[in-house]
Amino acid sequence: MKLTHDILLEAKAAAPALLVTGTETKNDALLRMADALIRNTDAILAANAVDMDAAKGKISEVMLDRLMLSASRIEGMAKGIREVAALPDPLRVIKRVERPNGMVIEKTAVPMGVIAIIYESRPNVTSDAAALAIKAGSACVLRGGKEAFHSGLAIVSALREGLQEAGLPETLVSLIEDTTRESARELMLAVGLVDLLIPRGGAGLIRACVEEAKVPCIQTGTGICHIFVDESADLEKAVRIIENAKASRPSVCNAEEVLLVHEKVAEKFLPMLKKALVDDRKARGEKPVELRLDKKAAAIIDGVPAGERDFDTEFLDYILAVGVVKDVEAAIAHIALHSTGHSEAILTENEENAALFTRLVDSAAVYVNCSTRFTDGGEFGLGCEMGISTQKLHARGPMGLEELMTYKYIVKGNGQVR
Repeated sequence: MKLTHDILLEAKAAAPALLVTGTETKNDALLRMADALIRNTDAILAANAVDMDAAKGKISEVMLDRLMLSASRIEGMAKGIREVAALPDPLRVIKRVERPNGMVIEKTAVPMGVIAIIYESRPNVTSDAAALAIKAGSACVLRGGKEAFHSGLAIVSALREGLQEAGLPETLVSLIEDTTRESARELMLAVGLVDLLIPRGGAGLIRACVEEAKVPCIQTGTGICHIFVDESADLEKAVRIIENAKASRPSVCNAEEVLLVHEKVAEKFLPMLKKALVDDRKARGEKPVELRLDKKAAAIIDGVPAGERDFDTEFLDYILAVGVVKDVEAAIAHIALHSTGHSEAILTENEENAALFTRLVDSAAVYVNCSTRFTDGGEFGLGCEMGISTQKLHARGPMGLEELMTYKYIVKGNGQVR
């Protein structure tokens, strides 16, 4: 097993190759990486089967779905890489100022250098992160969860084939081989070797990075996402949006975890909700959503009484906390107390309430009349994403190429002195 420190040294040594690589070569490398993924589909699926067999019975069904790869999912990964290749190069002059003394100052976007990502059992993150880092001119060091180790290794092997074919160092993309907590901690403390650390996972991982990291770190991931059904909402539309937000893929961070309903429509809407999320799903042989209800909601429909922590939990499962609130102001106040700053939505036909909600809700993505499931780099036109930042400095929301850059000032003169 290669030591984490040695992998970081290789990445640091490889990163300057991208500083002298033009846009055309980077794009060529990305397209070759996408082709290599498709070419190695059988090997990747075989490696994923090993991970799936080992994980069965140890992680939930929805987390197994996160881990599982298929030929179509690998096609999707390759498509994401090609979309990144088609994006404009983020290395550019952001602002140019000519001073009265003739000196020219250019604020210029430049690569971070070495970007490290700690993530859990989502193999597609491996290719997304690598593609974005390469396009942004940085080396990429990946530390996946142990459940996805064999899948990650096969994916990185394919991506390295593409890099080599393009004449670039394969060590621009690396997978940490040590899957213990020690390797994650080593990345957090790798001052001088890691220029940016992105933890992409649950609350425990984010908390560990915030408390322990000595390298620059961006918080991503945890999503206690809320949807508020206002008294003026189109209730049929609301049911469709909520079923998508909760049940289309409950294991992801942009899935809805909390539903708030205006008290004036609760009597009519909650039975509609239960029918769609519980009764109809059962009738179709689909997994029903467990509704965890506050006292007001429980007086209207059957469900499980909400526990003390249910409105502060990222379930990542077919579970939805449901509460009844007085008005839009009460919904905003509830979200302020319980949100993780990821994604929130209001379903309303009242423009004033929509404007109030979008102005006062302080989250990375705030929606009006659509599903929180759109908080995604691909859906936002970024190709793919490095993660969803829930902090405010320096990136917020889906992290694409722009958020993976830093900048420096290039100052050009002709003998000026101060």
